[in-house]
Amino acid sequence: MAFHDHLSHTQRILLAIFCFPLLPFYLCALCYARSHEKQEEGNPAELAHVEAGKTVETQKHSSFTGFQSDGNESDRSQQPRGNGLPGQPVQMQPDEQAPVITSYTNEGTHVTVEVHPRNTTPQLFKKFSLGKGVCKLPSLTGLDNKGFQENRKSRMPLPGGKDLHAYPWDKSSLKSMTLDLQQFEKLDAYASKVSVKNSIEELVKALLREARTDLEKVRAVWMWICHHIEYDVVGFHNKAQRSCEPKDVLRTGKSVCAGYAGLFQQMCSVAGVQCMTLSGYSKGYSYRPGQSFTEGCNHAWNTVYLDGRWHLLDSTWGSGSVDDSCSKFTFQYNEFYFLTHPALFINNHFPENSNWQLLKPALTLKEFESNMSYKAHFYKLGMLAAHPGTSIIQTVNGKATISIESRTPLLFTFSLQGTKEHGLMTLKKNGMRLEIYPQKTGNHKLQVFAKPCKGSEDLYNCVLECIIECNSVDKSMRFPKDLYQPVGPSWFTERKGFLRPSHPDPIIHTNDGRCSITFTLGKDISVLPSLQWDNTSLTEDMRRRHIMQIHRGNQIEFKIHLPHAGKFVLQIYTKKKSDPGNYNYIFNYLISCPNTEVKWPVFPQNYSNWAEGYEILEPLAGLLPANRNVQFKLKMHSIAKAFVEAENTSPLTLSKDGYWEGTCNTSGCTEVRVMVQENANHNFYSNILKYKVDTQ
Repeated sequence: MAFHDHLSHTQRILLAIFCFPLLPFYLCALCYARSHEKQEEGNPAELAHVEAGKTVETQKHSSFTGFQSDGNESDRSQQPRGNGLPGQPVQMQPDEQAPVITSYTNEGTHVTVEVHPRNTTPQLFKKFSLGKGVCKLPSLTGLDNKGFQENRKSRMPLPGGKDLHAYPWDKSSLKSMTLDLQQFEKLDAYASKVSVKNSIEELVKALLREARTDLEKVRAVWMWICHHIEYDVVGFHNKAQRSCEPKDVLRTGKSVCAGYAGLFQQMCSVAGVQCMTLSGYSKGYSYRPGQSFTEGCNHAWNTVYLDGRWHLLDSTWGSGSVDDSCSKFTFQYNEFYFLTHPALFINNHFPENSNWQLLKPALTLKEFESNMSYKAHFYKLGMLAAHPGTSIIQTVNGKATISIESRTPLLFTFSLQGTKEHGLMTLKKNGMRLEIYPQKTGNHKLQVFAKPCKGSEDLYNCVLECIIECNSVDKSMRFPKDLYQPVGPSWFTERKGFLRPSHPDPIIHTNDGRCSITFTLGKDISVLPSLQWDNTSLTEDMRRRHIMQIHRGNQIEFKIHLPHAGKFVLQIYTKKKSDPGNYNYIFNYLISCPNTEVKWPVFPQNYSNWAEGYEILEPLAGLLPANRNVQFKLKMHSIAKAFVEAENTSPLTLSKDGYWEGTCNTSGCTEVRVMVQENANHNFYSNILKYKVDTQ
């Protein structure tokens, strides 16, 4: 039965009225079809849009020629601009759907005419609508959709409410969809090793042998590009030597960001996955914190449509990195930029069209420029936020403070203008706190590095960078060069056996030049403290004698007597008692004394027979006055006899409260020794302490 047999008389009249103005378009379509009858069946066809009152235009497939100043600074796309989405036709295989010519009339009638190869039956009316008003191509609201391409095999849905993610980030997932990366292990291993390069179609065909779902297809394409396409550092510096055409990128195995994105889109298109290339600004190579993005777009990346939503990814940044001069590329796979959560992706990717942030509310370019520059490892290591979150931080009275919040304990360090000076970093159970005291006015680049607490052999990775803007200098906060970061006790020192510190803060202030620090000490730990300060001629042994170490059961105390005013570093080293090897550095304190009248002598020298648990109550000074009677009071265990040897020998007696006590005269001698007999049945005596006598 014919189509018109189903229509009533009135419907036939309406059909004639609406279809008559479309007759010229239908005749054009028939002429177009006849002109291609001699072509082989299955040749690529082109999609054309025809608007009422405009000439029919056929847009051929185009690809990026590069972006200026890529996220690794490649060239800007030379793609046509427009309010709608420029069509990107896809080559058709013999069994694919025929191309269509769509016409729109001012009356709202929408007729789609299909152009079929020879020996097929065309259908005139694929769609028939009686809508009112002018029919328009779908477009994104807001900024013009510049530089984007669309896979026109089927019309792609545009970002809607379900695509948008709340900003700020909910601190839950790094991905925009729930993923179990272990499920990709087999596919990842396969896709990264596929070596087909004769054509994009053959490459995708090989990848799809292990990929069934759209997600698996995208994953396979992603893994292959990240492991086979390197950044074109030569082409980056010389536009004439680079190409971003997908076929050229496949052939040479290198390109800039536009080439990565164009190849990714083309491979997804062949795989039947909806994908687009986005352009915008990035905080990548050569980015300077706080800079304004006033020129054209400098980076390209992709968005894919999976499970009814749009998702973002960047295969350029997923493949590796370049050195500071962009002269060498290193493959270094980065999982972070695969289907990244939009609230994290926006930290260093700002699309021209704000809709493609996929955020609600969207950020402005000014906010993007002023926000802190977080690196991928910031989130990969479990960090959640930094305060303040701005790319430029101004000092207040010569001081700037930055803190980081993290899910788990991490190890941190920093670099200020390439050095670890002028800062005071303390570890927290869930992050860190850093105080910066620049010693020059002006702008200073700050980088913060972190690594997991497990596996100390891991390298520190940069997690953020910003600019410290210093308007005034606090000269009182100059730190000794031997101050290591981080400073003070923390969760890390607890794990190393230093529990319940008497001084939890990193700085110890003393006005009389003396301080005492105590810890509960873990088992089987031998401790070696050291005192450091600038501009000293004292040997390490003499510096160490300004510290007295006292053990009382599982308690350890460090008595410190400073030689003068200034800033000092108390460094703590440990090893296992059963380990004959070297001591390892654990942590340090900063000790500050402003009193210029302070001048404490060293403690007495102790020998190897000075046992753990021994304690000096008096005299504490290692320098005794001449021609004086000096009182001695020592706590020692497991000995038979004790005496003091000067010009004459003076015995020490054991008191009821457990102290060895006695008096010695310093006349006629330059040094005084304390000696003990450990076994009453032997006449062997051991030196345990030595004092100097002040003869001046």
